[in-house]
Amino acid sequence: MTGLKSILAAAGLALAGTAALAAAPATTAAPASAAAVPATPPSATAPEAAPALAAAPAATPADPTLAADGTPLVRPVEHVGQPSDRWLGIQTQVTKTGETARWFHDAILVPLIVAISVFVLILLLWVVFRYRASANPVPSKTSHNTFIEVVWTLVPVLILVAIAVPSIRLLAAQYKPAPAGAVTLKAVGNQWYWTYEYPDHGGVAITANMLKEKNEVPSGTRFRTDADGPRLLAADNRVVLPVGVPIRLLATAADVIHSWAIPAFWIKLDAVPGRINETTFTIEKPGLYFGQCSELCGARHAYMPIAVEAVSPEQFAAWVAAKGGTMPGAATPSAAGVPQPGSDAADDTTTPAAAAVPGNASGALVNATEAPATSNQAATANAGN
Repeated sequence: MTGLKSILAAAGLALAGTAALAAAPATTAAPASAAAVPATPPSATAPEAAPALAAAPAATPADPTLAADGTPLVRPVEHVGQPSDRWLGIQTQVTKTGETARWFHDAILVPLIVAISVFVLILLLWVVFRYRASANPVPSKTSHNTFIEVVWTLVPVLILVAIAVPSIRLLAAQYKPAPAGAVTLKAVGNQWYWTYEYPDHGGVAITANMLKEKNEVPSGTRFRTDADGPRLLAADNRVVLPVGVPIRLLATAADVIHSWAIPAFWIKLDAVPGRINETTFTIEKPGLYFGQCSELCGARHAYMPIAVEAVSPEQFAAWVAAKGGTMPGAATPSAAGVPQPGSDAADDTTTPAAAAVPGNASGALVNATEAPATSNQAATANAGN
């Protein structure tokens, strides 16, 4: 009987406890033990608080050779870097080699050619009048004259020597190796346009096609204007080179033989498929200079213009940056201590300062991809030891 009463009393207490729990408010405070648990640091769970892995890319600088509306700032100048109507003589030269060649032409070749031509003309006229049949009915029978033979042998030799010495010197100057620090320009001839590469400046590359006249293109298409250059010589993209800096020109072709020629630079270099020809020059004056392909290369050979804009070294550096390139020796991310993708430094997953890892008193290297043990895990491990 006593056992039965005990069972009933226990059942009543259990029912009363269940009812009390059901009647408790939903906003019951958390246990004190739970409140004592330290909150997780926000930096561990908030990804937005993590430091940025890479800075946002900087905006591409504007092209210093173009105006805001895209028109070229440097315009052609009459008699400079282009053919001129009724102009006699060689174009104005803007390289040392070109100045030497022009002097050689004007001071040696032209006077010598004029002197020889006048001498031959006078000699011819003298023979015609002096030895005509009416004035000389009995011809001379002279068959040998030592003095005349020595003169007409020695004088041509002296003339050839006078021409050869400066000519060979000029030829050597055209093909001397480029000095250190030269800007390399690779010109590739195609049927029928030019492509250019700047291998030392971050792989900058441009393609230059001839600008057609307004009546030759559809509406809305860019056409040639006076700001671009003369007819048949204006290109949609100009080669930009610095003034006062040696230029190493590499010429080759993708299909047939072309020739990269600019008269104002005294440059004419064949571009042959499968090989690279090289020359060097230094532009001394800023400006705009035009040339053409000078090797018969097919039906549109006459429509392969070359336009070179010579600017200051500072403008050239700004132009390279605008094209997405870099100047040789400029600071790169790797130089600033940021490992480049694919480098050994980027693949290294170990922590350089091993002693800085918590719980690593031994100083042994720890894999940085593994999180250090928490205090509870460390306590468990110590208790196990």
